[in-house]
Amino acid sequence: MIDSDFLHTTRTFYDAVATDYADHFRDLLAASPLDRGMLAAFADLVRAEGAGPVADLGCGPGKVTAHLHDLGLPVFGIDLSPRMVALAREAHPAVRFDEGSLLDLDLPDGTLGGVVAWYSIIHLPEERLPEAVAEFHRVLAPGGHLLLAFQVGDEPLRLEQPFGHPVSLDFRRRQPDHIAELLRRAGLTMQARMVREPVEDVESTPQAYLLARKPHDTAGA
Repeated sequence: MIDSDFLHTTRTFYDAVATDYADHFRDLLAASPLDRGMLAAFADLVRAEGAGPVADLGCGPGKVTAHLHDLGLPVFGIDLSPRMVALAREAHPAVRFDEGSLLDLDLPDGTLGGVVAWYSIIHLPEERLPEAVAEFHRVLAPGGHLLLAFQVGDEPLRLEQPFGHPVSLDFRRRQPDHIAELLRRAGLTMQARMVREPVEDVESTPQAYLLARKPHDTAGA
Protein backbone atom coordinates (compact mmCIF):
# COMPACT_ATOMS: atom_id res chain seq x y z
CA MET A 1 0.00 0.00 0.00
CA ILE A 2 1.15 3.54 -0.75
CA ASP A 3 1.83 5.35 2.51
CA SER A 4 2.20 9.07 3.14
CA ASP A 5 1.35 11.58 5.83
CA PHE A 6 -2.22 12.16 4.64
CA LEU A 7 -2.97 8.43 4.49
CA HIS A 8 -1.62 7.94 8.01
CA THR A 9 -3.66 10.92 9.27
CA THR A 10 -6.84 9.67 7.59
CA ARG A 11 -6.40 6.14 8.92
CA THR A 12 -5.74 7.38 12.45
CA PHE A 13 -8.76 9.69 12.34
CA TYR A 14 -11.22 7.03 11.25
CA ASP A 15 -9.82 4.37 13.56
CA ALA A 16 -10.46 6.80 16.45
CA VAL A 17 -14.00 7.81 15.48
CA ALA A 18 -15.21 4.58 13.86
CA THR A 19 -17.72 3.44 16.47
CA ASP A 20 -19.24 6.90 17.01
CA TYR A 21 -19.27 7.56 13.26
CA ALA A 22 -21.11 4.31 12.54
CA ASP A 23 -23.71 5.06 15.21
CA HIS A 24 -24.18 8.70 14.19
CA PHE A 25 -24.71 8.00 10.47
CA ARG A 26 -26.51 4.66 10.84
CA ASP A 27 -29.83 5.92 9.42
CA LEU A 28 -28.57 8.59 7.01
CA LEU A 29 -29.00 6.52 3.85
CA ALA A 30 -32.50 5.45 4.87
CA ALA A 31 -33.42 9.14 5.18
CA SER A 32 -31.91 10.10 1.79
CA PRO A 33 -34.15 9.00 -1.11
CA LEU A 34 -32.06 10.82 -3.71
CA ASP A 35 -28.93 9.02 -2.53
CA ARG A 36 -30.73 5.69 -2.75
CA GLY A 37 -31.97 6.64 -6.20
CA MET A 38 -28.44 7.20 -7.48
CA LEU A 39 -27.27 3.91 -5.98
CA ALA A 40 -30.24 2.10 -7.53
CA ALA A 41 -29.51 3.58 -10.97
CA PHE A 42 -25.86 2.55 -10.63
CA ALA A 43 -26.90 -0.98 -9.65
CA ASP A 44 -29.27 -1.25 -12.64
CA LEU A 45 -26.52 -0.15 -15.04
CA VAL A 46 -23.96 -2.57 -13.62
CA ARG A 47 -26.41 -5.48 -13.77
CA ALA A 48 -27.36 -4.62 -17.36
CA GLU A 49 -23.72 -4.64 -18.41
CA GLY A 50 -22.90 -7.88 -16.58
CA ALA A 51 -19.27 -6.82 -16.40
CA GLY A 52 -18.17 -8.21 -13.02
CA PRO A 53 -18.07 -7.47 -9.28
CA VAL A 54 -18.32 -4.05 -7.65
CA ALA A 55 -15.88 -2.40 -5.21
CA ASP A 56 -17.06 0.17 -2.66
CA LEU A 57 -13.88 2.17 -2.04
CA GLY A 58 -13.66 3.97 1.29
CA CYS A 59 -16.59 1.90 2.52
CA GLY A 60 -16.36 2.92 6.18
CA PRO A 61 -18.71 0.79 8.35
CA GLY A 62 -20.19 -0.77 5.22
CA LYS A 63 -23.66 0.77 5.05
CA VAL A 64 -23.51 1.59 1.32
CA THR A 65 -21.77 -1.73 0.56
CA ALA A 66 -24.54 -3.63 2.31
CA HIS A 67 -27.20 -1.57 0.50
CA LEU A 68 -25.66 -2.46 -2.86
CA HIS A 69 -25.54 -6.10 -1.78
CA ASP A 70 -29.26 -5.91 -0.96
CA LEU A 71 -29.81 -4.51 -4.47
CA GLY A 72 -28.34 -7.73 -5.86
CA LEU A 73 -24.80 -6.67 -6.74
CA PRO A 74 -21.75 -8.90 -6.08
CA VAL A 75 -20.08 -6.17 -4.04
CA PHE A 76 -17.18 -5.92 -1.60
CA GLY A 77 -15.84 -3.02 0.46
CA ILE A 78 -12.34 -1.62 0.89
CA ASP A 79 -11.34 0.90 3.55
CA LEU A 80 -8.12 2.42 4.83
CA SER A 81 -9.16 2.11 8.48
CA PRO A 82 -8.77 -1.33 10.13
CA ARG A 83 -11.33 -0.35 12.74
CA MET A 84 -13.90 0.60 10.10
CA VAL A 85 -13.30 -2.71 8.32
CA ALA A 86 -13.80 -4.60 11.59
CA LEU A 87 -17.10 -2.81 12.25
CA ALA A 88 -18.27 -3.46 8.68
CA ARG A 89 -17.49 -7.18 8.96
CA GLU A 90 -19.32 -7.38 12.28
CA ALA A 91 -22.42 -5.54 11.03
CA HIS A 92 -22.59 -7.22 7.60
CA PRO A 93 -21.11 -10.72 7.83
CA ALA A 94 -22.49 -11.74 4.42
CA VAL A 95 -20.35 -9.13 2.65
CA ARG A 96 -16.58 -9.12 2.11
CA PHE A 97 -14.54 -6.22 3.49
CA ASP A 98 -10.78 -5.64 3.08
CA GLU A 99 -8.23 -3.06 4.15
CA GLY A 100 -6.67 -1.01 1.36
CA SER A 101 -6.09 2.35 -0.28
CA LEU A 102 -7.99 3.60 -3.31
CA LEU A 103 -4.67 4.94 -4.63
CA ASP A 104 -3.14 1.46 -4.82
CA LEU A 105 -5.79 -1.22 -5.20
CA ASP A 106 -4.70 -4.83 -4.91
CA LEU A 107 -6.91 -5.77 -7.85
CA PRO A 108 -6.13 -6.96 -11.38
CA ASP A 109 -6.65 -4.68 -14.36
CA GLY A 110 -10.10 -4.58 -15.92
CA THR A 111 -11.88 -6.90 -13.50
CA LEU A 112 -14.62 -4.77 -11.91
CA GLY A 113 -18.09 -4.14 -13.25
CA GLY A 114 -18.42 -1.13 -10.98
CA VAL A 115 -16.60 1.17 -8.59
CA VAL A 116 -18.26 3.33 -5.95
CA ALA A 117 -16.31 6.05 -4.14
CA TRP A 118 -18.99 7.41 -1.80
CA TYR A 119 -17.47 10.44 -0.06
CA SER A 120 -13.99 8.90 -0.15
CA ILE A 121 -12.20 11.28 -2.56
CA ILE A 122 -12.83 14.11 -0.09
CA HIS A 123 -9.66 13.31 1.85
CA LEU A 124 -7.30 13.21 -1.14
CA PRO A 125 -4.98 16.18 -1.75
CA GLU A 126 -5.73 17.86 -5.07
CA GLU A 127 -2.52 16.60 -6.65
CA ARG A 128 -3.45 12.97 -5.91
CA LEU A 129 -6.89 13.10 -7.55
CA PRO A 130 -5.66 12.19 -11.07
CA GLU A 131 -3.84 9.22 -9.57
CA ALA A 132 -7.03 7.98 -7.92
CA VAL A 133 -9.10 8.43 -11.08
CA ALA A 134 -6.46 6.55 -13.10
CA GLU A 135 -6.72 3.70 -10.59
CA PHE A 136 -10.52 3.63 -10.98
CA HIS A 137 -10.07 3.40 -14.75
CA ARG A 138 -7.45 0.65 -14.42
CA VAL A 139 -9.58 -1.74 -12.36
CA LEU A 140 -12.82 -1.22 -14.29
CA ALA A 141 -13.69 -3.66 -17.03
CA PRO A 142 -14.74 -2.18 -20.38
CA GLY A 143 -18.35 -1.17 -19.90
CA GLY A 144 -17.89 -0.85 -16.13
CA HIS A 145 -19.44 2.03 -14.22
CA LEU A 146 -18.09 4.51 -11.66
CA LEU A 147 -20.21 6.41 -9.11
CA LEU A 148 -18.68 9.25 -7.07
CA ALA A 149 -20.25 11.28 -4.26
CA PHE A 150 -18.72 14.34 -2.61
CA GLN A 151 -19.49 17.72 -1.06
CA VAL A 152 -19.59 20.71 -3.42
CA GLY A 153 -17.40 23.73 -2.72
CA ASP A 154 -13.98 25.30 -2.95
CA GLU A 155 -12.91 25.72 0.65
CA PRO A 156 -11.83 22.72 2.73
CA LEU A 157 -13.35 22.00 6.13
CA ARG A 158 -11.14 20.98 9.02
CA LEU A 159 -12.93 18.82 11.55
CA GLU A 160 -11.43 19.07 15.03
CA GLN A 161 -12.00 16.58 17.87
CA PRO A 162 -15.20 14.96 16.54
CA PHE A 163 -17.20 13.05 19.15
CA GLY A 164 -14.62 14.24 21.69
CA HIS A 165 -11.70 12.30 20.18
CA PRO A 166 -8.30 14.07 20.03
CA VAL A 167 -7.97 13.84 16.23
CA SER A 168 -8.57 16.19 13.31
CA LEU A 169 -8.91 15.85 9.53
CA ASP A 170 -9.37 17.99 6.43
CA PHE A 171 -12.48 17.40 4.30
CA ARG A 172 -11.90 18.70 0.79
CA ARG A 173 -14.95 19.88 -1.10
CA ARG A 174 -14.89 19.59 -4.89
CA GLN A 175 -16.46 21.17 -7.95
CA PRO A 176 -18.41 18.75 -10.19
CA ASP A 177 -17.07 20.26 -13.43
CA HIS A 178 -13.48 19.79 -12.26
CA ILE A 179 -14.02 16.16 -11.23
CA ALA A 180 -15.88 15.44 -14.48
CA GLU A 181 -12.92 16.79 -16.44
CA LEU A 182 -10.52 14.54 -14.53
CA LEU A 183 -12.73 11.57 -15.37
CA ARG A 184 -12.76 12.49 -19.06
CA ARG A 185 -8.97 12.88 -19.11
CA ALA A 186 -8.62 9.41 -17.61
CA GLY A 187 -10.68 7.92 -20.44
CA LEU A 188 -14.05 7.65 -18.70
CA THR A 189 -17.29 8.80 -20.32
CA MET A 190 -19.66 10.94 -18.28
CA GLN A 191 -23.20 9.61 -18.06
CA ALA A 192 -24.97 11.69 -15.43
CA ARG A 193 -24.49 14.19 -12.66
CA MET A 194 -26.71 15.38 -9.87
CA VAL A 195 -26.27 18.17 -7.34
CA ARG A 196 -28.76 18.30 -4.49
CA GLU A 197 -29.27 20.81 -1.74
CA PRO A 198 -27.97 20.00 1.76
CA VAL A 199 -30.21 18.16 4.19
CA GLU A 200 -31.33 20.64 6.85
CA ASP A 201 -29.54 20.30 10.20
CA VAL A 202 -27.31 17.54 8.77
CA GLU A 203 -25.26 19.03 5.90
CA SER A 204 -23.85 22.50 5.27
CA THR A 205 -23.11 22.32 1.51
CA PRO A 206 -24.68 20.90 -1.65
CA GLN A 207 -23.82 17.29 -2.47
CA ALA A 208 -22.70 16.04 -5.89
CA TYR A 209 -22.99 12.66 -7.59
CA LEU A 210 -21.18 11.81 -10.83
CA LEU A 211 -21.81 8.67 -12.86
CA ALA A 212 -19.28 7.65 -15.51
CA ARG A 213 -18.46 4.61 -17.64
CA LYS A 214 -15.36 3.00 -19.07
CA PRO A 215 -15.94 2.64 -22.82
CA HIS A 216 -15.70 -0.77 -24.46
CA ASP A 217 -13.27 0.67 -27.00
CA THR A 218 -10.47 2.15 -24.83
CA ALA A 219 -7.79 2.28 -27.51
CA GLY A 220 -7.83 6.05 -27.56
CA ALA A 221 -8.13 6.51 -23.79
